[in-house]
Amino acid sequence: MKLRLSLVAVIAGLSAAPAFANLELAQKKNCMACHAVDKKLVGPSYKDVAAKYAGQKDAVDKLSQKVIKGGSGVWGQVPMPANAQVSEAEAKTLVTWILGGAK
Repeated sequence: MKLRLSLVAVIAGLSAAPAFANLELAQKKNCMACHAVDKKLVGPSYKDVAAKYAGQKDAVDKLSQKVIKGGSGVWGQVPMPANAQVSEAEAKTLVTWILGGAK
């Protein structure tokens, strides 16, 4: 019985975790210093990024590399610095979350 209850708790936790985990990952990796979900700060809002790249099949790979290596010129004059703290897997998780609506 204890095992069954533990499995139910784990499954329930997994189903609720992704939305929070990705926001927490963005905070942990210092993304939120320049970006917000629904308004422009130093960089574009995540909602604006999602709208700009909607339907682009290579968006996750392209944007994941920008998260890691940085970039400039797409959103104005302020460059996005490289973020060496973010692994490729973390970058893909963040970008997938952003393109999915970043809630």
